[in-house]
Amino acid sequence: MRENDMLEKEEIFSKVLRAGRRTYFFDVRATKADDYYITITESKKFTEEDGSFHFKKHKIYLYKEDFAAFAEILGEMTSYVLNHKGKEVISERHQKDFKKEYAAEKTDDDEIIPQTSTFTDIEFDDI
Repeated sequence: MRENDMLEKEEIFSKVLRAGRRTYFFDVRATKADDYYITITESKKFTEEDGSFHFKKHKIYLYKEDFAAFAEILGEMTSYVLNHKGKEVISERHQKDFKKEYAAEKTDDDEIIPQTSTFTDIEFDDI
Protein backbone atom coordinates (compact mmCIF):
# COMPACT_ATOMS: atom_id res chain seq x y z
CA MET A 1 0.00 0.00 0.00
CA ARG A 2 1.34 3.45 -0.89
CA GLU A 3 2.11 5.98 1.84
CA ASN A 4 -0.66 8.34 0.58
CA ASP A 5 -3.21 5.52 0.91
CA MET A 6 -2.12 4.98 4.53
CA LEU A 7 -2.52 8.69 5.31
CA GLU A 8 -5.98 8.75 3.76
CA LYS A 9 -7.04 5.78 5.89
CA GLU A 10 -5.75 7.49 9.03
CA GLU A 11 -7.67 10.70 8.31
CA ILE A 12 -11.17 9.33 7.69
CA PHE A 13 -12.88 11.80 10.06
CA SER A 14 -11.45 13.87 12.92
CA LYS A 15 -12.52 16.47 15.47
CA VAL A 16 -10.42 18.38 18.02
CA LEU A 17 -11.49 19.78 21.38
CA ARG A 18 -9.07 22.21 23.04
CA ALA A 19 -9.64 22.53 26.78
CA GLY A 20 -6.95 24.57 28.55
CA ARG A 21 -3.72 22.56 28.74
CA ARG A 22 -5.55 19.49 27.44
CA THR A 23 -6.48 18.71 23.87
CA TYR A 24 -8.81 15.88 22.93
CA PHE A 25 -8.62 14.27 19.50
CA PHE A 26 -11.54 12.22 18.22
CA ASP A 27 -10.58 10.16 15.17
CA VAL A 28 -12.39 7.63 13.01
CA ARG A 29 -9.90 5.05 11.78
CA ALA A 30 -10.08 1.88 9.70
CA THR A 31 -9.13 -1.67 10.60
CA LYS A 32 -7.20 -3.88 8.18
CA ALA A 33 -10.58 -5.30 7.15
CA ASP A 34 -11.69 -1.72 6.34
CA ASP A 35 -14.21 -1.51 9.20
CA TYR A 36 -14.27 1.67 11.30
CA TYR A 37 -13.47 2.32 14.96
CA ILE A 38 -12.88 5.46 17.04
CA THR A 39 -9.82 6.61 18.94
CA ILE A 40 -10.05 9.26 21.64
CA THR A 41 -6.69 10.79 22.54
CA GLU A 42 -6.05 13.12 25.46
CA SER A 43 -2.90 15.19 25.04
CA LYS A 44 -1.70 17.31 27.97
CA LYS A 45 1.09 19.87 27.74
CA PHE A 46 3.70 20.02 30.51
CA THR A 47 6.15 22.92 30.72
CA GLU A 48 9.57 22.42 32.30
CA GLU A 49 11.40 25.01 34.41
CA ASP A 50 13.75 25.76 31.51
CA GLY A 51 10.82 26.69 29.27
CA SER A 52 10.87 23.48 27.25
CA PHE A 53 7.73 21.39 27.12
CA HIS A 54 6.50 17.91 26.41
CA PHE A 55 3.14 16.22 25.91
CA LYS A 56 1.69 13.19 27.65
CA LYS A 57 -0.86 11.28 25.62
CA HIS A 58 -3.47 8.73 26.59
CA LYS A 59 -5.51 6.90 23.99
CA ILE A 60 -8.77 4.93 24.08
CA TYR A 61 -9.80 2.61 21.25
CA LEU A 62 -13.54 2.25 20.88
CA TYR A 63 -14.95 -0.42 18.56
CA LYS A 64 -18.44 -0.50 17.04
CA GLU A 65 -19.64 -3.37 19.19
CA ASP A 66 -19.07 -1.17 22.27
CA PHE A 67 -20.59 2.10 20.95
CA ALA A 68 -24.09 1.68 22.43
CA ALA A 69 -22.92 0.64 25.91
CA PHE A 70 -20.20 3.32 25.94
CA ALA A 71 -22.65 6.06 24.89
CA GLU A 72 -25.21 4.88 27.45
CA ILE A 73 -22.73 4.92 30.33
CA LEU A 74 -21.19 8.23 29.23
CA GLY A 75 -24.66 9.77 29.07
CA GLU A 76 -25.55 8.36 32.49
CA MET A 77 -22.31 9.66 34.04
CA THR A 78 -22.58 13.16 32.54
CA SER A 79 -26.24 13.40 33.60
CA TYR A 80 -25.30 12.33 37.13
CA VAL A 81 -22.62 15.04 37.41
CA LEU A 82 -24.85 17.78 35.95
CA ASN A 83 -27.84 16.76 38.11
CA HIS A 84 -25.77 16.71 41.29
CA LYS A 85 -23.41 19.64 40.67
CA GLY A 86 -24.98 21.68 37.86
CA LYS A 87 -23.18 23.13 34.85
CA GLU A 88 -21.20 25.74 36.80
CA VAL A 89 -17.50 24.91 37.06
CA ILE A 90 -16.27 25.06 40.64
CA SER A 91 -12.49 25.03 40.89
CA GLU A 92 -9.42 27.08 41.61
CA ARG A 93 -8.57 27.21 37.93
CA HIS A 94 -11.95 28.48 36.75
CA GLN A 95 -12.90 30.88 39.56
CA LYS A 96 -10.63 33.77 40.50
CA ASP A 97 -12.25 34.14 43.96
CA PHE A 98 -11.97 30.43 44.88
CA LYS A 99 -9.84 30.15 48.05
CA LYS A 100 -8.25 26.89 49.03
CA GLU A 101 -7.51 26.59 52.72
CA TYR A 102 -4.36 24.89 53.89
CA ALA A 103 -3.18 24.06 57.39
CA ALA A 104 -3.91 26.83 59.86
CA GLU A 105 -0.98 28.83 61.19
CA LYS A 106 -0.84 29.89 64.86
CA THR A 107 0.43 33.34 65.86
CA ASP A 108 2.08 34.25 69.17
CA ASP A 109 -1.37 35.29 70.46
CA ASP A 110 -2.69 31.75 69.75
CA GLU A 111 -4.89 33.24 67.03
CA ILE A 112 -5.48 30.78 64.21
CA ILE A 113 -5.06 32.26 60.75
CA PRO A 114 -6.01 30.10 57.78
CA GLN A 115 -3.36 30.07 55.08
CA THR A 116 -4.15 30.28 51.41
CA SER A 117 -2.03 29.32 48.46
CA THR A 118 1.29 31.15 48.17
CA PHE A 119 1.09 31.19 44.37
CA THR A 120 0.11 34.27 42.40
CA ASP A 121 -2.99 34.50 40.24
CA ILE A 122 -0.96 33.89 37.06
CA GLU A 123 -2.36 31.01 35.01
CA PHE A 124 -0.68 29.12 32.16
CA ASP A 125 -3.23 30.65 29.79
CA ASP A 126 -1.87 34.11 30.75
CA ILE A 127 1.67 33.26 29.60
